[in-house]
Amino acid sequence: MAITALPPDTDADIARVTEALAMITPRWNVRILLALSGPPLRYSELAAKVSWLQNGQLHPKLKALCDAGLVERTEHTTRHVTYGHTERGVALLPVLPMIVTWAEEHLEKVDRSLAAIEQIEDSLTLLTRRHAAAILWVLKSRQEVSGRTLARIVMPSSDWTNIYPPLRQLVADGLVDTKGTGRPYRLSAAGDGLSPVLGTLSAWAAGQPLDQAARHPVWGDPQAKPAPRPWISSQSRPAPTALPPARTPHSPPAWHNGDLFSHAATARPKAAVPAGGPRR
Repeated sequence: MAITALPPDTDADIARVTEALAMITPRWNVRILLALSGPPLRYSELAAKVSWLQNGQLHPKLKALCDAGLVERTEHTTRHVTYGHTERGVALLPVLPMIVTWAEEHLEKVDRSLAAIEQIEDSLTLLTRRHAAAILWVLKSRQEVSGRTLARIVMPSSDWTNIYPPLRQLVADGLVDTKGTGRPYRLSAAGDGLSPVLGTLSAWAAGQPLDQAARHPVWGDPQAKPAPRPWISSQSRPAPTALPPARTPHSPPAWHNGDLFSHAATARPKAAVPAGGPRR
């Protein structure tokens, strides 16, 4: 069933990315995925790594991640059950450092250095706003669009004025710009900077190798050469066959578990989200 008035392929693309974001955005999901990096763990071992979760919170989270196909439960015996990433779960992990890179450049400045996991959670909060993905897709592909035209494309079965609450939120979040009431809307530098993140999420959601993101019809840029960024970690994980080839000097940062729990940067670049924006 179509969710927008966009062509079927684009509509399906937006729906897949929206669903992918909905899998990982709920509170603690990314942290549980990170805690599972490495060999499969027994429930008690995983619970010790996410000890901030209260009794009864971990089991439903794990079940949801298993249902989403990101985590698998293996019953070796009735008394020996382990949890680990599926191949789909492992394939998603390289997207996380890309989100951190975007957040460090575009999210608001704060008075303390944030761990990368917090950067990811803050960024996901912005991307899962209602209608956010569809609005970002339209603005990226059409550059400037009026509110009425956006409404006709993004929510064709609703009153066109319903487009303004999500639009105002995206402007407040720093992802969309406008010169004033009645003027067209366009992506901000921060919104446009989401290209590698959303292109890669689209490739993952469609079951394609992540290096296909450069060919995305909306977010792709075959000429782009991302600047290399070091990700130092004491722990690594073998890449499955579904992942792109080994990192080269011009490829996105490789996944390393330890990097996302600590953050050594002493300052964050120019803010795109106003002070008081979404923070957990």
